[in-house]
Amino acid sequence: MKKFLKLLLVLFLLLIYMYVLVWQNLPDELVLFEGEKVNLKTILGINISENVETLQASSNDIGQQDETVRKTNLEVSLFNDLLVKEINVDILEKATVIPVGNIAGVKLYTSGILVVGMSEIEGADNKRYKPYENTGIEEGDRITKVDEVEVTSTDELTKEVNESKGAKISLTFIHDEETKTCSIEPVKTENDEYKLGLWVRDSAAGVGTVTFYDPDSKTFGALGHGITDIDTNELINIASGEFVTTKILNLKKGESGNPGKIQGTIENQKNIGTIYKNSKFGIYGKVEDLSSLGVDASKEMEIALRDEIKEGKATILCSLDNKAPKEYEIEIEKVYRENNYDNKSMLIKVTDEELLEKTGGIIQGMSGSPIIQNGKFVGAVTHVLVNNPDEGYGVFGDIMYKQSKIVE
Repeated sequence: MKKFLKLLLVLFLLLIYMYVLVWQNLPDELVLFEGEKVNLKTILGINISENVETLQASSNDIGQQDETVRKTNLEVSLFNDLLVKEINVDILEKATVIPVGNIAGVKLYTSGILVVGMSEIEGADNKRYKPYENTGIEEGDRITKVDEVEVTSTDELTKEVNESKGAKISLTFIHDEETKTCSIEPVKTENDEYKLGLWVRDSAAGVGTVTFYDPDSKTFGALGHGITDIDTNELINIASGEFVTTKILNLKKGESGNPGKIQGTIENQKNIGTIYKNSKFGIYGKVEDLSSLGVDASKEMEIALRDEIKEGKATILCSLDNKAPKEYEIEIEKVYRENNYDNKSMLIKVTDEELLEKTGGIIQGMSGSPIIQNGKFVGAVTHVLVNNPDEGYGVFGDIMYKQSKIVE
């Protein structure tokens, strides 16, 4: 009997834990299109309903320009009796964009100087030091000031450290979005330089595919995933960024266990625009030179709602040879309509023989290639399955468009 009661208690606690997890995963805010269904994962007993009394229209700054949106609340209740959460909702008018598919270069400049590693220093006295010990600084932190002097580049940090002549300095840094300060004593090396033992970086660069252009706001979305630091694997917190044209130099074909990639250069290329956001659903910015983006205005199309996306044939739009983008056939194998949490919204498979011959499937640099189905913009390529390069994932187009409208 005691074993049975213990089992019941464990099952009861597991049930409570499941409900708590569902509540925690429900967002506080949502952006929806008119006519779009609320795709949120729930379990038995958790009900979501619209509080129609709150419905209102307002001018809102969720984008780069003012636009009228409707606002409402969704009420999350337990068995329709106990209100447990309210979700604020902005409802946008159905939108159109122009799928692009061109390769472009990305230059990101970090907000603060990113710490990517640490190492011992051999001092001028031939002893080894770790000046960073007990300071609280960790990989992934961002240094913003030296003795109250703001630093925005590695050169500025180096200059301030050398000017200390070995005297203790105060560093201001951001750790887990919390601003902290510490005291650290630079070590003099045999070259008469002063070091902290910190490996740092202030920028990142690469190439990817432009997904869409919004002619109303003159903004673009690209990549479908965020840019992370190669050392810390954390999303780069940017202060600014540039988008430039690129020249494709070579294609490395993908094979099982070894993903291919597009190799290109961003040196001496034209500026397309500025980047204002690096998110887990892509990078976003303002277009300043539309001619450099290579937009085909005749391809403007609606963004598909999730319920309009079907398993079956579709195409992706990408450029692999410094010429105009071309459509290639794919198959949408599975649609995860309730996924609002990451950029693996659809499982896709490359079926186009020409593309398979050129690339072996999905390769690095193709991330952001727009997915089109039944004349509508469906989403963008985001990932490749390393052991099966003709398969990968795509993110919903509605998620990318909404991200372009949310300024954080």
